Amino acid sequence: MAGRVMPKNLSRRKFIGASAGAVVGLAALGWVYRAKKKTPLPEQLVADPLGVLDLPEGFSYRILQRTGDLMSDGFLAPSAPDGMACFAHGDSEWVLMRNHEIDEGVPADQTLGFSSTHAGGVTRLVLDRSNAAVKSTNFILTGTSRNCSGGASPYGWLSCEETEEDGHGYVFLCDPTASSLEAPHRLSSFGRFSHEAAAFDPATGMTYLTEDKNTGAIYRHVPYAQHSPFAEGDLQALKVKGLPEFDLSSGKALGDYFDVEWVSINDPSATTMPTRKQAKELGAARFSRGEGAFFAGGSAYFCSTNGGPAERGQIYRLDMSVSGQDDRLTLIAQADKEDALDRPDNITVAPWGGVFVAEDGKSPNGIFLIRPDGKAIPVARNAVNGGDSEVTGICFSPDGKWLFLNIQWEGLTLAVTGPFENLSTAI
Repeated sequence: MAGRVMPKNLSRRKFIGASAGAVVGLAALGWVYRAKKKTPLPEQLVADPLGVLDLPEGFSYRILQRTGDLMSDGFLAPSAPDGMACFAHGDSEWVLMRNHEIDEGVPADQTLGFSSTHAGGVTRLVLDRSNAAVKSTNFILTGTSRNCSGGASPYGWLSCEETEEDGHGYVFLCDPTASSLEAPHRLSSFGRFSHEAAAFDPATGMTYLTEDKNTGAIYRHVPYAQHSPFAEGDLQALKVKGLPEFDLSSGKALGDYFDVEWVSINDPSATTMPTRKQAKELGAARFSRGEGAFFAGGSAYFCSTNGGPAERGQIYRLDMSVSGQDDRLTLIAQADKEDALDRPDNITVAPWGGVFVAEDGKSPNGIFLIRPDGKAIPVARNAVNGGDSEVTGICFSPDGKWLFLNIQWEGLTLAVTGPFENLSTAI
């Protein structure tokens, strides 16, 4: 999600330049639109008469929050919402953990901010499970920079800084149960680099990490103790076995696979050399803008936003070793000039196994379901202000009934519901 200048943040109880645009005032309407029109857009999406989100027939959306809304803790909702994850909270609530990709600005609270000169961070939305109505919202983390994506774990939300500026470029662990700002919990051994996303493997305690750079690497954090996965550990980079500095972004065909090994990064804090350069000198594979990452069914999924022959994106799946065999990386989707998908970014796997991605390319941007044959099927399309704004933060509720997303530059967070499983069976 690099390449744009981030808006300045909202300081404490002050709104500085909200950009809700054409949809100001719609949040109070609740269920703002249900797709029922009989004249669909191309590829079976129905045009939203309110100009927010085009969906398949039978699907509905709700606006949960927009930039500048007053939160329960007295702060205003910050701008640039990005990566998210949904957690169960008691028997009747969901908790949505949400990043904000902001760099400059005043933190929400100077005393608890990681830095006094940065306004990025994490907010929390508590939702009613029955209808996704917002019950409360609050800050969790502040004072960080460009909190882009991240990943869910049984221990909390992993929020990633997409930057290499001094003092930043870390992963932070955030508590989904915290009803107010907490002191930052930095995971130093996860390394310092331009973090994008994290995919946690509960079976091993390992976390797989992407790097949003054109010559970035794929990393994993191997904890010294499996029961303490976010304590100290080794940071390693992915290397294609027998092929040092292998370029995964070009000359690959759908279904190609590679046996991989892992090389250890000696200085994960990047005090002597950038982490990415260390990985390169160790022969790590090159990944063209590693962005979304998600762990499901014993495999990790990665988006290479600029990969492929058309530089429009690839999706790889990493299958973990079985019976002593090597880990294996397989190309499962690749955009070309004929595909609808353009630069896959966020990725999530639904509870029933469907692979969903959000794109960050052409306008309008949207969400796609990736079929087993690699074909991309449209699920939603951004209709705000011509659809130029990036769709971010896609994630499902644990029961699969709700798909959450952000329209980033308009500062909107939405919940979508409908017959998602029918999409998988109909294609």
